[in-house]
Order: sequence, then structure tokens, then C-alpha cells
Amino acid sequence: MILEPLKENLIELIRRTSVEIPDDVHRTLLHYLEEEEKNTIGEQALQIIEKNIALAKNKSQPICQDTGSILFFVSAPMSLYEGDFVETAQQAVREATKKGYLRQNSVDSITGKNDGTNVGPGAPYFYYHQNKEGKLEVKLALKGGGCENVGAQYSLPDERLQADRDLDGCRKVILDAVLQAQGKGCGPGVLGVTIGGDRATGYSLSKTQFLRKLDDTHPDPQIDALEKEITATANKLGIGPMGFGGKTTLLGTKIAVANRLPASYFVSISYMCWAFRRQGATFSPDGSQLLEWLY
Repeated sequence: MILEPLKENLIELIRRTSVEIPDDVHRTLLHYLEEEEKNTIGEQALQIIEKNIALAKNKSQPICQDTGSILFFVSAPMSLYEGDFVETAQQAVREATKKGYLRQNSVDSITGKNDGTNVGPGAPYFYYHQNKEGKLEVKLALKGGGCENVGAQYSLPDERLQADRDLDGCRKVILDAVLQAQGKGCGPGVLGVTIGGDRATGYSLSKTQFLRKLDDTHPDPQIDALEKEITATANKLGIGPMGFGGKTTLLGTKIAVANRLPASYFVSISYMCWAFRRQGATFSPDGSQLLEWLY
């Protein structure tokens, strides 16, 4: 059953996610723009990015023509039936696509056919959880294909990189992923990382790290220090915006830690491009009222 008031609120969530950079990401981009050497290609690339952000917001048009994989992260009250939410969100995606907030990006993996709706098997994708607080919170990420292509997963120990099963080994493989990307994926980007887990949950949890604000602090001091060190070191590699050279290769690094089996030690790395599409809101339990924007 499609819940009409919720559908309209989700269309607005999709619109804002597609056309507006979150404030924390925008502040970080502006900070690094000031840090870039003047009259360099790196500075010019960031200036073009800044103009793109302003135009997209002013014209209410997508920041990037690749509006990406549509990922809903939902915390819902037990009174809201998951099937109703999914059906309503799928319809919101169809209508947002018709309005031009989403490009017609989703194709059948076997036939290559594009039906123009952005709805199909696994599209959009839902991380759906229930809560006892009686609140509805919906976060949305739009993850482009270019940045998805430069994600990576390592199994420690890695003899090639002399990376052992410890935090220093994790640091080595994460930085190797940045080095291998060489500016692909529309940098400067943000890394979402999972240390541990299995191959599937590692990648899944790494994408949840994009829901964190760039200026937050990890509660574990060791991980917080590692996040900051990786970003600082990556920005000394000289890769720079779009791989043109410069001081800004990463805008941030966010790391999750998950239990693993003794036989496995995976480090899973997801990459988000500079067009960091992430937004969220809280709603009344039935979704009829939008109460607060989260970013």
C-alpha cells in the first residue's frame, strides 16, 4: 500500500539529496580549497566543483549526471509495515525520476534494458531496521558508479604490501587503495572502511560510514587517530582533485570495526566521490509529517 503523505516527503528527501551537498561536506571542501596552492590545476578543479555545487542548488538540478545507486537507510517504528514503506519509496523514486531529480540510470544487468524508472531488482536498496522508540528516521545516499568502481577489499596479511593483521596493516592497505585509484572516482573523495566482518558485511558496513558527518569524532581513540592519519597521509601523495595533482586527495576517512572469524581478516573500502549525496530526516511515525532534517 502506497502511503501518499510519506511518498511526497520522500520525493523531497530525494530532491534535496540529489541537488544539495550536506553542510559538513561543503565546509570541508571550502577548507581544502583554501589550502590548495594558488593558480594550480588542483585549485581550479576545486573552484569548478564549488561552482557546480552552487548551480545545482540554485537550479534544483542534480549535482552530477550519475545520480548513482539509491540506498535507503531506515529506522522505523514497529507500527510501520516494511512492505508499505518499500512500496511507497519505490513509487517516490519513480516520480522523482520523472521530475528529473534522478537520472534514468538503473539498467537490467542481463539485457541492459533501461525502463526509465530506477526501480528493479535491488534498486533502490533498503537497509531497514525497526526501533522501539516509535520514530521514523530515513537517511538516503546516492552513490555514483565511478566512485563505486574504485572500492577495494583486502585480506590480511598481505605479503605484497607487508601488511600484517594489525592497525598498521590496515593503514597500509587503505592507503594502497587510494594510490591505486589515482584520482579516479571523481576525487577528492571520502573513504568508508570496515575492519573485520566477512566479505559481504564488510562492504555493507563500510557504506554506512558515509552517514557520519565529516567533522565527527570516532569514540575509539585508536580508530579516530587512524582516520585522521589516513586522510593526512593521502593528502601528501600529490594525487589531488580529479588526479590533477595537489593537496586534496581525500576529504575524510570513516572506519567501522566488526567482529571477524579467526581465519579471516578483511579490510573493505568504499569510496564516495566529491559529489557526496547524503541526506536524512525524521518523520512522524506514519511518515505524514517531516519533522527535522538531519544534515
